[in-house]
Amino acid sequence: MKRTWTIIGVADVAQSFKWYQTLFGQAATGPAHEYFGQLLDDDGTVLLCLHQWGAHDHPTLTSPEHAQPGNGLLLFFRVDDFDEALLRARGLAAALAEEPHLNPATGTREFALRDLDGYYVMVSELASA
Repeated sequence: MKRTWTIIGVADVAQSFKWYQTLFGQAATGPAHEYFGQLLDDDGTVLLCLHQWGAHDHPTLTSPEHAQPGNGLLLFFRVDDFDEALLRARGLAAALAEEPHLNPATGTREFALRDLDGYYVMVSELASA
């Protein structure tokens, strides 16, 4: 089995950690460190890693000023509680980047919003209704 650990640079790990936990409907916990946190699914699968900008010498995580956050990146999450995730998303964002719609390629509903650092987050239902 192979898995990816997507790591994004964020301004405030704790704040972003709470934001994503709210979006995913997870119980509130804190990140392991002030500079790094892993959001995990119930089975321990890493959903997303948050890394504070400039906390280490990672060349692509030195500063958000070097590029538009998320340029060329789409954070795409499949959820099994789409309607609830939509309600949570509406509470997190003043407006959605894309309103709920049916993706004809997958046959599933999806919507998009921007996170606290400007990353584009697409949420898709796990299976068609």
